[in-house]
Amino acid sequence: MQKLHYQTGLEKFNRIRNSTNILYHILFIVLSLICILPVILILSISLSSEQCIQDYGYHFIPQVFSASSYTFLWRQHTILFRALGVSVFVTLIGTAIGVLLTTSMGYVLSRPQYRLKNFMTWLVFIPMVFNGGIVSSYFINTNFLQLRNSVWAYIWPLAVNSFNVIICKTFFKSTIPDSIVESAKIDGATQLTIYFRIILPISLPVLATIGLFLCFGYWNDWFQALLYIDNSTLNSLQALLNQIMNNVDYLSRNAATLGISSAEMARTMPKEGARMAIAVIIIIPIACVYPFFQRYFISGLTIGAVKG
Repeated sequence: MQKLHYQTGLEKFNRIRNSTNILYHILFIVLSLICILPVILILSISLSSEQCIQDYGYHFIPQVFSASSYTFLWRQHTILFRALGVSVFVTLIGTAIGVLLTTSMGYVLSRPQYRLKNFMTWLVFIPMVFNGGIVSSYFINTNFLQLRNSVWAYIWPLAVNSFNVIICKTFFKSTIPDSIVESAKIDGATQLTIYFRIILPISLPVLATIGLFLCFGYWNDWFQALLYIDNSTLNSLQALLNQIMNNVDYLSRNAATLGISSAEMARTMPKEGARMAIAVIIIIPIACVYPFFQRYFISGLTIGAVKG
């Protein structure tokens, strides 16, 4: 006699057919390949010889393996290390400043006792819909804030984003109970003490999320350099890559700083491979950072509860 198995409503609702499960697996495999294959192609091109690229084009498997692109970049380490240092400084300092400003604004806007909450919320929300434009931003940053040809030109324009502030406000409003704040006030804690010693330690998920957004934004940004930076010593790694992609002779024009003739550098430079090699150098650090942020998203499922 066949034994009947009765499922509860929740178990029946969560049941997935094998065919549906297979379709989900195929979908995620396709999406993963879409993300991974371009990286593999870039890595393959960077390991191909320049002559092979000219003769056979781009291939996922190099026809002729060569490390000449990375060897060439190593010979230009003066320019690359300086640009890498600028990118690392901007990413670390910018992310720290951006997280502090964004989360503090979101926390203030989430407090029901704040009298200007509605007005400030609209003040934050409107720029997310209506942008003042590049001309006004350029005028403020160059003439008023004097950021031209300064490393801070990379940092301040991207430090606060309206979308990130709204995310923080929603997180604090829905996750941080008012009873925690009220209990701290009864114990005599100031607002800064509450924010730094109580709110931030239990808000790691939103800190990691905003930090991840800002980290990616700062690391991948090249547009600020295009607007505000004329001094080549202040170029970030991304700005350097953008200039190489727009003009393959960029490194040749900087040959005087290395004591190599422009003609010799232009002749020996693996142009296509060098572009892809720099792209690989840019991708690897940011890809290594993500796993350290990922674990905080899961921890956000259980924090923030009021214990009796």
